[in-house]
Amino acid sequence: MNNELLSALTDLCKEKGIDKDTILDALEAALIAAYKRNFLSAQNVCVELDRETGKIGVYAQKTVAEEVADQQLEISLIDAKKISKKYEVGDIVNIEVTPANFGRIAAMTAKQVVTQRIREAERGILYSEYTRKENEIVSGKIERIERGNIYVDIGKVEAVMPVNEQVADEYYEVGRMIKCYVSEVRNGTKSTQIILSRSHPGLVKKLFFQEVPEIQDGIVEIKSISREAGSRSKIAVYSQDPDVDAQGACIGPRGGRVQAIGEELNYEKIDIVNWSEDPVEYISAALSPSKVLTVEIDEEEKSAKVTVPEHQLSLAIGKSGQNVRLAARLTGWKIDISAGQE
Repeated sequence: MNNELLSALTDLCKEKGIDKDTILDALEAALIAAYKRNFLSAQNVCVELDRETGKIGVYAQKTVAEEVADQQLEISLIDAKKISKKYEVGDIVNIEVTPANFGRIAAMTAKQVVTQRIREAERGILYSEYTRKENEIVSGKIERIERGNIYVDIGKVEAVMPVNEQVADEYYEVGRMIKCYVSEVRNGTKSTQIILSRSHPGLVKKLFFQEVPEIQDGIVEIKSISREAGSRSKIAVYSQDPDVDAQGACIGPRGGRVQAIGEELNYEKIDIVNWSEDPVEYISAALSPSKVLTVEIDEEEKSAKVTVPEHQLSLAIGKSGQNVRLAARLTGWKIDISAGQE
């Protein structure tokens, strides 16, 4: 490694945002292994790489001993004193053993180490960048579909949306732009893997965050979400300001905000309800659009017996039990519904 190569390495490290000393330390370790492999050395050796000139030297490390038991690992005190009078028993003496043709081996090793370290560093930078985007929304273009998995170009990396993170009724095609929720970022051995989702409840939450200024400002808070992707979601909201209607803020003027979110979710139905500390009020709201007559609470079982008008029983339960199921997930209460008289 000469001055020119060292200078090129310095520039490359700056460009990639990699610590040069980290690469040079790794290179020294790799050169030790290369020396032992190519020269079948049983010695303790170290490699010193001059950070200024790029000169590489291989040194056998021998311990100073009164009597030498192993010439590969030890040097006599008399011989050590010939090198320098400062040496005493127990000291380590470095004796240069750089082979004549070691430059070629060093060049090959340097190329391998630098390539590997740059890949690792770039992967680390990508992982760090996209970890910050975990639980956020990203936009990208569908690049390909293989074995049901959808691969999306989101900028510096190709992300994947597995089958179980897709919405059954949505149509995906190559070239289509799509918004997805980053559900997980994995630092793999070969690359950073970004897992996307269109079915995660977090997608609904983040879309409301993007669309509703009051949520961005912290005035309106999303307390809970329950979702059956592609069909229906329920979202419970609460206003920190008594003068701000949380439900109205999320619906928006003429329903524009919730309509925009519904369109992004392929016209998934969204129920927005007001959150309440009072479980009776909260459960009643969660069963919207059905009217609720009475709610009997069992705190120990965290269950509720709800009575609704007879003509609204099917509405309260929902198709295949969907409405009551989503309400139960939203509130965290087990809900049993029966019909009664108004």
